[in-house]
Amino acid sequence: MQDLSGELDRLAAETRFSGVVRVDSGDGLVLRAAYGLANRACDVANTVDTRFAIASGTKGLTALTIVSLIEEGRLEPGTTARSVLGADLPLIAEAVTIEDLLGHRSGIGDYLDEEDGHDVDEDLLPVPVHELATTAGYLPLLDGHPPKFPPGERFAYCNSGYVVLALIAERVAGTPFHELVEQLCRRAGLHDTAFDRSDELPRRTAVGYLATEGLRTNVLHLPVRGSGDGGIYSTVSDIRALWTALFSGRIVSQEWVERMLRPRSHAVTESMRYGLGFWLHESRDDVVMLEGYDAGVSFRTVHDRARDLTHTVVSNTSSGAWPITRALDQLLAL
Repeated sequence: MQDLSGELDRLAAETRFSGVVRVDSGDGLVLRAAYGLANRACDVANTVDTRFAIASGTKGLTALTIVSLIEEGRLEPGTTARSVLGADLPLIAEAVTIEDLLGHRSGIGDYLDEEDGHDVDEDLLPVPVHELATTAGYLPLLDGHPPKFPPGERFAYCNSGYVVLALIAERVAGTPFHELVEQLCRRAGLHDTAFDRSDELPRRTAVGYLATEGLRTNVLHLPVRGSGDGGIYSTVSDIRALWTALFSGRIVSQEWVERMLRPRSHAVTESMRYGLGFWLHESRDDVVMLEGYDAGVSFRTVHDRARDLTHTVVSNTSSGAWPITRALDQLLAL
């Protein structure tokens, strides 16, 4: 693995990568390395145990939280969003179900519609970010977006759909969504994963930056505290623990794992397929992924079930992870 380490060091220097890389196989840890600074103003270096925001990587945890509630009998895949939301978000169609939302096939309007194209470093939310501290606080952000198409018609990646799932989860459970997800993480052995506020990050947590240089952070671009569509913080070791717990049946049953990882849609523009909460390789059913991309955040983890091989790359810049993770795809033949 010396060649792998050397190639990563070369590429990290070339791209000025700031973040952490980890590669694991069934035989144990293959490689882990940290680069750049977690806090530029204070000259604090990233370490292999630094916690990073993972943006939409959160959606996998949201999906698992919902499926846990299904297994407990509190929800069903066919439960309609309207039956839980009541009079809230009246533009969501009556027929939209939990399964539609999980698979990005609901057709509901999105507060951040990625099909329209956008620059994450330029995006500003239409409500003050400090108001987005609880899942219920997202209601004004979610409201007023007309449906794009009838539920089930096609795939359209939808951030709003996953915040709606978070609302549904906390209403049926009677517990704040953040607590539900963090309880699930602890059961799975993820001890460094939590929804932190961006304005009071704890020690050992990376600040997100909009560029490879400078001190401008992402605090004005993202909700002060994430919800179902993104915003959780984690470590590369916790991400490996997530894959291990998932495929050992310690989070949801094996039956539901297979159901979540059955391809439901082909996202042509992404050259991937999608199940319920997880991205799937375009042609290989045994390769599963989570990704996140936001202002000051880039994250990708790829797990090859057949080889029990994982590579995870996380960065505290908007695009830092992509050259490294694509190189690892080639170097590890994923």
